[in-house]
Amino acid sequence: MLNIVLFEPEIPANTGNIGRTCVATNTKLHLIEPLGFRLNEKNLKRAGMDYWSNLDVTTYINYEDFLERNPGAKIYMATTKAPNVYTDVKYEPNCYIMFGKESAGIPEEILVKHKDDCIRIPMIGDIRSLNLGNSVAIVLYEALRQNGFAGMNLEGHLHHLEW
Repeated sequence: MLNIVLFEPEIPANTGNIGRTCVATNTKLHLIEPLGFRLNEKNLKRAGMDYWSNLDVTTYINYEDFLERNPGAKIYMATTKAPNVYTDVKYEPNCYIMFGKESAGIPEEILVKHKDDCIRIPMIGDIRSLNLGNSVAIVLYEALRQNGFAGMNLEGHLHHLEW
C-alpha cells in the first residue's frame, strides 16, 4: 500500500480531495500536525464527500512523531526545489510520498537531509506551484502506474449503453 503524507496541510478542501483520492486508490493518508483546520470541519468532509469514513488516515503531533512511528520508511519529498523529476524515481510498493503545506512546502531543514529523495513536477515560467490536490494526484498515479495499478479496476464500464 502506498502512503501519502501531508506536512502541516492548511486548506481543508485540499485535504478532503486528497483523502477521496486515497480512498479511490487504496492509499493510506498521513497528516502531520499542526493542521490548518479541524478534522471534523465541514469543508473537509464536503471535499471528501461520503468517502471520508472509508479513509485509512493517521495523524501525528509533528514530523519527529511521524518518523518515530514509521521507522525505516522510504520517503520521497515533493518540492519545487528538487533536482529529480517525479518520473525519474522508482516508487516502492510501500513507500511514503510527502507533500508540504500549501503556503510554504516542506521546510528546507528537512529537505537538505533528503536531497536524493526529493522530487518535483516540471512547470514552465514563474509558476510557483500547483494545487496540492493536483500535485498529489499526479505523483500518486505515477507511483501506482509503476506498481502496475495493483488491485485496481483497469476496465471501464458504461452505465446504460455499450460500446
